[in-house]
Amino acid sequence: MSRSRRHNPIWGICVSSSERWCKKTWHRRFRKNERHTLGTASPEALEAHLPVAEREVSNVWAMQKDGHRYHSLSDRAEWAEWSAARQGKTPHERTALKKRWMHKLMGK
Repeated sequence: MSRSRRHNPIWGICVSSSERWCKKTWHRRFRKNERHTLGTASPEALEAHLPVAEREVSNVWAMQKDGHRYHSLSDRAEWAEWSAARQGKTPHERTALKKRWMHKLMGK
């Protein structure tokens, strides 16, 4: 995967790289509510049973990522330049750091 690259420069706004734990807890809560509802319902109520609504057990805005944003090539080059200027001491080192940051921002 060393040569994999991001085809669409779109990623989450927040620092979190994944919502895996949020999704796991959401699904766990969803399954728990379903089991409870099905376990306590009478046979007549089971015929008219509707699944638990998503909004009852989760809130999209409370998850770790708030949304996604498009990052143009000029934005990424600007970030790499800024980061290289902060960390690099010599012009050669800044160039190498900028190249490394661009590679990192283009990767997955």
